[in-house]
Amino acid sequence: MNDETIHDERLRRKSGNSGLDAYLKRKEPETDNSVAACKAFGYLRGIRDTATSVEFRLKDGNSMFFPYGMMGPWKFNPSEGLLLKFSGDIVYLVLIRGSNLAKPLNDGAINLTQAGLQRHRILWIAEMTKEEIQQVGETGPTIDSIEIGEFESQEDMRKWLQEKAPAFLPAE
Repeated sequence: MNDETIHDERLRRKSGNSGLDAYLKRKEPETDNSVAACKAFGYLRGIRDTATSVEFRLKDGNSMFFPYGMMGPWKFNPSEGLLLKFSGDIVYLVLIRGSNLAKPLNDGAINLTQAGLQRHRILWIAEMTKEEIQQVGETGPTIDSIEIGEFESQEDMRKWLQEKAPAFLPAE
């Protein structure tokens, strides 16, 4: 069978409702109801939704992003805060201090720790101003500070922890 139809002609004859053409023409929803936030953090609402990275928003306007795939063990000590470890070519420690960090939000479905970070649903965590912290009070989580350390050696990491958050060091 001799088909002299050229490729472009076949593409034009195909329905515009499927394949790449349909994907390129589809419209994104006006609002994204799958994302929610409080003053301290933003998160994915869907119980099965997961984020690929987490953003740390600092008071000075800078942000740092880490892929969840680099996140290793993390520790939560209610009196000290959260200590997250991200490992790649170098190691980063992220020390988050605040109050009510494990407290569920109003709807009771999510918190920063177990239902958030543990399940990779947190999109961003932000340092809050004093005014924002006062507004939230004891009703929800607050983020007083986020400190990010970058380390090439275990010794440097240990010194930083000794200075910033000795409660997270293993007992000797």
